[in-house]
Amino acid sequence: MNDGRLKYAIAAGTLTIVLLAAGPRAGTVIAAQPAPADDLRAAYATPQDVADGKKVAQASCANCHGMEGIAAGRDVPNISGQRAVYMHRELLVYKAGGRGNTPMNNAVKFLSDDALLKVAAYYANLDPAPPASSGKAKSGAAANPVNAGKAAAGGCAGCHGETGISKTPGMPSLVGLDPKYLATALNAYKTGQRKHDMMKALVSALSETDMNNIALFFATQKPGKAQTKAAGNEAAGKTAAAGCAGCHGESGVGSSTAPALAGQDAQYFIAAVRAYKDGSRADPTMKGPATSTDEAALKDIAAYYANQQPQLPKVRLPVTTAELATRCDRCHGTDGNSTDPRAPALAAQRAEYLEKVMRAYQKGERKSSAMAAMLDGLNDSDIEGLAAHYARRKARAVVYIPVPAK
Repeated sequence: MNDGRLKYAIAAGTLTIVLLAAGPRAGTVIAAQPAPADDLRAAYATPQDVADGKKVAQASCANCHGMEGIAAGRDVPNISGQRAVYMHRELLVYKAGGRGNTPMNNAVKFLSDDALLKVAAYYANLDPAPPASSGKAKSGAAANPVNAGKAAAGGCAGCHGETGISKTPGMPSLVGLDPKYLATALNAYKTGQRKHDMMKALVSALSETDMNNIALFFATQKPGKAQTKAAGNEAAGKTAAAGCAGCHGESGVGSSTAPALAGQDAQYFIAAVRAYKDGSRADPTMKGPATSTDEAALKDIAAYYANQQPQLPKVRLPVTTAELATRCDRCHGTDGNSTDPRAPALAAQRAEYLEKVMRAYQKGERKSSAMAAMLDGLNDSDIEGLAAHYARRKARAVVYIPVPAK
């Protein structure tokens, strides 16, 4: 509990926000905006409102959120020091059934709007929860996926080259491949869909994340031709490869479903086509073209592709947790300390609760076009990283003070 100062007072027409906690701008006015009474009623809370709200909390909220607003349950949010206006509006959503049939709906559906306003003011008047320690929040996406992929690919260098450019005849180059294709190929060796005892043994211990990271690492390396020789006729191979362009591109650049062939080791290319021909690699789209290609044409096509310059595939480079948090801070305040009474504070919130809510916005279970847009394309690792980031931020209380009318 704080020192008894009322945090929620407002002047007619203008809301001004001041940080209480120490910081570079602590104790100074940092935001001002119009204050419509209907929208910001919770900011008018009086000491009596807070006292009444405490009684409501004791009767209806404390079992899950505690009297101090610090949750004990895994999926229950901390609400001490939360912005009162935001909290009041969310309670109204729960009361109206906007979150489905949940314990929260049942807890608030018989409470009056006035009671919801006062309990919001009570919890907002408490000191915020302390930040989580490293042991209380998962590390999330701490490791850069490209760096993680480089580490996981350490055992690949002996055959495929340190950056995926083969120096050994018969061994494929991995540079220039779309990461989706390469990750799928690695998984095919792991499951036995592609038959290769050595590759199966090498990838058997890799997780799906490991394979995705390895694929991303090779996709981001500077492309170059395999440093091996090709025996066929390149000019004849260009003509013979005309039928391959539909899937693999005119110069063998490839796509997310078809491998890049530009700069590929010729001996490996020949061995792969033979595997499609004899059925040891199963792919209906390759069976026909492989069967109809004779050995002389196969060598020529291999020579043609081996001499094409591979290109960097178009990949979405991973965004760091810090970069993602910068976007979130635009609405939720620096380090998740909202200065907009309508936007929730995220600092010191439970990580698992933040994960749950972000996924709910992604799935449309919670409705917000802004949140859906912000979270679009984020994977589980991104969400875990963001949740852990905000769980470790120090929460800062705010005080709403009256400003004399001009």
